[in-house]
Amino acid sequence: MRRLSVLPPIVPVSCFAVDGRGKWSYQFFDFHETMQDALKQACNGNWRYHRPHPEPVRQVVIPVISDPENPSKQSDRKIADVVAERIERLIVDGVLRSGQALPSERRLTDKLGVSRTALREGLKLLRARGIIETAHGKGSFVANLTAQPPQSPLMHLLASQPRTLYDLFEVRGMLEAESARLAALRGTPADYMMITRRYEEMLAAHNAETDPATHARLDHAFHLAICEASHNPVLVHTLRSLTELLLSSVFASVNNLYHRQPHRKRIDRQHARLYNAVTGKLPEQAYRAAADHIDGVRESLQEIEQEEQRLVRATLRLEGWK
Repeated sequence: MRRLSVLPPIVPVSCFAVDGRGKWSYQFFDFHETMQDALKQACNGNWRYHRPHPEPVRQVVIPVISDPENPSKQSDRKIADVVAERIERLIVDGVLRSGQALPSERRLTDKLGVSRTALREGLKLLRARGIIETAHGKGSFVANLTAQPPQSPLMHLLASQPRTLYDLFEVRGMLEAESARLAALRGTPADYMMITRRYEEMLAAHNAETDPATHARLDHAFHLAICEASHNPVLVHTLRSLTELLLSSVFASVNNLYHRQPHRKRIDRQHARLYNAVTGKLPEQAYRAAADHIDGVRESLQEIEQEEQRLVRATLRLEGWK
């Protein structure tokens, strides 16, 4: 920003400098009333007054004067911070997801309204924070922020103590019931279109008798679409952080339930009830439907587990074991 000489103040003016791309730097100067002409000339006429309270103080918005072909390092560093913040916001809001490739440099500079130098500095900040990764020849993509190591303590616990899976169902119940309620309250037409798409894909897979792994993936995608419609970034990322665990639990339920017709029909009815409540914008019914669905899956698994235990005992008795 061009620094103007300061005359003895008569009218105090709060001066904001903006670079025209959304980045504001904030400074206070006291300008002599007669500096209006100088300000207008310096800004090529692109300036205006705002009148905040108290009335005597004027605000003047002044674009930062710099050569777009040769931006200063200080200006680019400030804009780079904004670039990083904007991309972080897109990640938090679920617009950019883990593993997703970032748009090309040209598209990003157009969308963000920044120079390539500022964009590259912003991406450099994100790489240093571990938020994005860059692969040679493939460009930059969002890092897998929620991935757990394959041998994480929780995964080992679930593998060695299968009954801890029911603890996970308790967490699922809390997360998905609230996300369903919020989705019914906050969802947009676009959200409901995505939920409908995921629901129909899940039904098509069920009718086509596809493999359990596909059932698991589509089941999870349906529930995640509902969660994303809650527009609560923390809730969405918390649920995503459990993806590996949820998929293991969903796989367990699908593998056991969808090969048993009575349980399968029950799950389908629960999904239909949940879908209708969310897309019908009925928050309390959606909350109850999601909670009942998770409870129903857990109860069905317990019933199947008891059936298998009875079968084992009967087999042992048949073979002569006491």
